[in-house]
Amino acid sequence: QLQLIESGGGLVQAGGSLELSCATSGLVSRNVVMGWFRQAAGKVREFVAALNWLNVKVIASSVKGRFTISRANPKNVCYLSMNSLKLEDTAVYYCAVRVGSVLAESAAEYHFWGQGTQVAVFS
Repeated sequence: QLQLIESGGGLVQAGGSLELSCATSGLVSRNVVMGWFRQAAGKVREFVAALNWLNVKVIASSVKGRFTISRANPKNVCYLSMNSLKLEDTAVYYCAVRVGSVLAESAAEYHFWGQGTQVAVFS
């Protein structure tokens, strides 16, 4: 059974940086899309970034230029590097996996989810 384990969240001052990691367990194929979503308190879950095993990426406009998604294919580990963090980046960040290589920005298109890691940005 596929498991996703996020790490790297925490408390950071506005303008600072964090890197989130998503480790997979039980993933037998590299032909998947790995993505990041976030959900702030009282808000719907929103797409952040995703990439497939061919390194084709899509980044949400709200974080473009500040966040970078990358992946270590042999280990199916996905990273989200977050720079110039803003107060509005505060949320629980979720790693997700979608089977296949077609990128998607809808949470409904993803098949597996991690438990989430909290990112809190303070001024």
